[in-house]
Amino acid sequence: MMNNKEITIYDLAKQLNLSATTVSRGLRGYEAINKKTRLRIEQLATELGYQRNKFASNLRVQRTHTIGVIVPKLNSLFISSVLSGIEKIVNKANYNLIISQSFEKELKEKNNVQTMFNSRVDALIISLSTETEDFGHFDGFLKKKIPIILFDRVTDQIPSTKVVIDNFRAGYIATEHLIMQGYKDIVHITGSMTHSVYKDRFEGYRKALDQYGIAFDPSLMLSVELTEPALRTVLLNDVLKRDRRPDALFITNDSCAAIAQVILGEEGLSVPDDMAIVGFNNDLISRVTSPAITTIHYPGYEMGETIGELVIEQLTAEGGQVVNKTVILDSDLLVRSSSVRRNG
Repeated sequence: MMNNKEITIYDLAKQLNLSATTVSRGLRGYEAINKKTRLRIEQLATELGYQRNKFASNLRVQRTHTIGVIVPKLNSLFISSVLSGIEKIVNKANYNLIISQSFEKELKEKNNVQTMFNSRVDALIISLSTETEDFGHFDGFLKKKIPIILFDRVTDQIPSTKVVIDNFRAGYIATEHLIMQGYKDIVHITGSMTHSVYKDRFEGYRKALDQYGIAFDPSLMLSVELTEPALRTVLLNDVLKRDRRPDALFITNDSCAAIAQVILGEEGLSVPDDMAIVGFNNDLISRVTSPAITTIHYPGYEMGETIGELVIEQLTAEGGQVVNKTVILDSDLLVRSSSVRRNG
């Protein structure tokens, strides 16, 4: 018995007095190999604990059956839902995921992309970091025609398939809802405008104001880092100190919307009586706050399934061409107590 080293095809071939090619084909069930010979090969392989080196085998056919996924951060319900949807689809096609985080840093994203490339992933799925402005780190994938799928945070500077929601419409209907409830001084707190995801939501906000005859006030548009410290600073040092206090907040992140609600409570203000709040993503936190937060439902799981189907479609298609198209998914406004005016 050969228990101290990994068993290879050559070990099996030597003991069976067969060629390595015959053993390899026998293990893969080639009908050209005599049935009795195949059985002898399989029995010895089992006895000696032979494990097929799938990675090496896949490299010979230019496939590793792995798909790289890079996300800004893993600690959100939206991202975990997307990953769950992707994994459900790709696992059915016998692909596995390698997942990493950029932590919203361009340099970390670049390093992750290079690692995925060196790992020979068959495709790359990515939501861009808020810092990313240069896209040269994707050149290796593009030159080799390795499929790239961008989701949520996307750019037109990378020829790729993109999966998004209609962020303009989402920004519009969130703002329209607040206007219809009678709110007029609506602060829009959003992330970096370098990415279309936040830019489009802002444009939807602005369009709704215009449609309902409310002049856009640039001081009510606040582009900040969507973190608790940044939000606390902008609320306490700016929004709540204004001579004319705004009557509503439209924040493009549910976690920040919930934090805002806590801060308002600490300052003795009531939601929605003193200030209404609308969030974005339909994270769990938006449902368990008191009052529950009105939000835009972002279909994360459905987005993941769509991404999975698109990447498998590209991996199984012939020709190896780069697919450059955009898929837009539906999203809805979920009205809850944080934004509904109470009578009397």
